[in-house]
Amino acid sequence: MILARRLLLSMLMAVFLVGCGQDIEQNQADMSGEVPVAEDSSLSEKAEEENEEEPAKDVAETEESSSPEDAVENSSGPLDELKVHYIDVGQADAALFQYSDGEDSYTILFDTGDWRGNDVVNYLAAQNVSDIDLIVVSHPDADHIGQLAEIVSTYETGEVWLSGNESSSKTFQNAIEAVINSDADYHEPRMGEEFAIGPMEIDVLYPRNISGKANEESISLKFTYGDVRFIFTGDAEKSGEQEMIQSGMKLDADILQLGHHGSKTSSSSSFIDAVNPSVAIYSAGENNSYGHPSAEVVSLIQDKGMELYGTDVHGTIVVTTDGKEFSIATKEDGTISPKSSGASSESTSSGDSSSSTSESDSSNTTSNEKSENSGSASAGSCININEASVEELQNIIHIGPARAEELIQLRPFKSVDDLSRINGIGPARIDDIKNEGLAC
Repeated sequence: MILARRLLLSMLMAVFLVGCGQDIEQNQADMSGEVPVAEDSSLSEKAEEENEEEPAKDVAETEESSSPEDAVENSSGPLDELKVHYIDVGQADAALFQYSDGEDSYTILFDTGDWRGNDVVNYLAAQNVSDIDLIVVSHPDADHIGQLAEIVSTYETGEVWLSGNESSSKTFQNAIEAVINSDADYHEPRMGEEFAIGPMEIDVLYPRNISGKANEESISLKFTYGDVRFIFTGDAEKSGEQEMIQSGMKLDADILQLGHHGSKTSSSSSFIDAVNPSVAIYSAGENNSYGHPSAEVVSLIQDKGMELYGTDVHGTIVVTTDGKEFSIATKEDGTISPKSSGASSESTSSGDSSSSTSESDSSNTTSNEKSENSGSASAGSCININEASVEELQNIIHIGPARAEELIQLRPFKSVDDLSRINGIGPARIDDIKNEGLAC
């Protein structure tokens, strides 16, 4: 199984490099089929899991949080419960699961933040993460796969899940190379698959298959810990939500991460009703240029009587559960208003604002702050096509090294539509670039 999956990953990298007009590096030759078959993945489908015993892992012990309100500061304490950290990573996504079963501890990471920051890497270090059982990247956009390369190079990782869709960005290329060069197993999950990692059950809700629509075909998962359920859908849009509903799978969950940073392209009323969460959480950058979360989505959630949290207002959000009940702690207090779309909240610092975790301003730079510090190449969370460097431009879908050089030679551009002047960039690819939302 490992051999097959590594070959699949190597083939994905090969397709990517051919599309960019590059040759496969010589150091990937050992992925050509001569790799000896190793023992099966540490992650297995439920039927296999029942017959396997996970080896115990060493976990550094720290003082336990004394109350839910202290969870943000002390969330690296003994893991006799599940903690889900919705990490404040600006206009990007990253969520950390930490839990244990007796002497065994487990770590799962869903999405890896923005390519211009190191906030996820810093946060993992602050939570005393020593290894990672599973990393899931919902789709290849640079605000979701951004720090994958550094993470798999830093932490021993059991398995990495990607959708199988590609991006022409340098960030995606670096991530794929890092996974190939690591000891991590690789899998492309599909609708209906079921897995178990210790006491955590994982149901794959989406996609059924892929067709190159990276955002729309985001990996969507349901995590079940005891009686408490969480759903993550990446940037999956309403069409994908409808497919999930029509699949007949049980979508009910206690906590839903709103798709696409709370954009109105996701979170249809019918999907919200099918999930019927008591709490909705979104990840977005403060005062982001996209207007996330959408006022329409904020009103929808609040009109249905559900609690709403957002990283732009509340900072990092930590959900703690014993598998029966859950509590929520936030770094900041604040109110989300539909009128402001969450961009300019009335957030005020709480007693948690002096937290010693990696959320401090001195150790973490959000995507927006990173853009400001790097000069005028980026505006907010977007990449300025008239000022960005060759490396930055390659994070835009369909812009590889050759096209980045051509783009620089053809500057200035009046708009993103004007990128059609670049060889090989037609109307369909212009639509992809605009839908991705990175170029400006």
